This record gives sequence, C-alpha cells and structure tokens, in this order.
Amino acid sequence: MIRSIRPRRKRDSTIALINVVFLMLIFFLIAGTVATPLDPDLNLVDTSELEGREPPDALVLHQDGALSFRGTPTDPETYMAERDPGPVRIVPDRDAPGTRLIEVTGALRRLGAVSVFVVTEKALE
Repeated sequence: MIRSIRPRRKRDSTIALINVVFLMLIFFLIAGTVATPLDPDLNLVDTSELEGREPPDALVLHQDGALSFRGTPTDPETYMAERDPGPVRIVPDRDAPGTRLIEVTGALRRLGAVSVFVVTEKALE
C-alpha cells in the first residue's frame, strides 16, 4: 500500500506579530512609569472657560504693524518713556509682519527693556 504524503502545514505567521505587539506593550508600560506621578491631592487649574485676550499691560502689534497700549496708539519710544525699565510683553497679531516684530523688540531692548516676552496662543488640537 502506498502512503499518501500529507502536505506540510505552514507555520502561522501571526505568532511573530503577537510577540512584537506583546514586547511593545511591555515597553510602553515601563516607559510610562518612568515619569514621577503627580501628587494625588493636587487639583489642576481649569482654563477651558477663560476668555482669550491679551494681558492688560502688554503692547499689541497689529496686522498693519502699528503698536497700541491699552487701546491707545503708541511707539516704542513713547511706551518706554512712560514706564520703568523691566520686562515688556508684546502680543502680535497672527498676520503681523515678522520683520516688524523683530524691529519693535529690538527697539524696546535698546530703549531699556530688560527682556521682551512675545505672548502667543497655544493651539491644542
């Protein structure tokens, strides 16, 4: 009697995939515990209800390159003459020219501003 040769079964390739996924899971579990956890009694500040607007003590650089302080048009010389030297905050319009922003921040530094902070909006998507 002739024996029929049984076709050899191929190994299932999903075993290797399961191993890789398992190793990734272990890696992310370990990597996630590296950071120190926050104090459980800590309640973070909720800023979702805050109205977005510029700080009241900040210069505003408009789209056309004009400066204003508290709604009044101004220039760097006038602004720095009316205040003590110290840090200055400037809120540029999204479409304000970058060269004008660099020009204004340089002028503020030359006129005595210790530092110039550019206030921006951080978009969370």
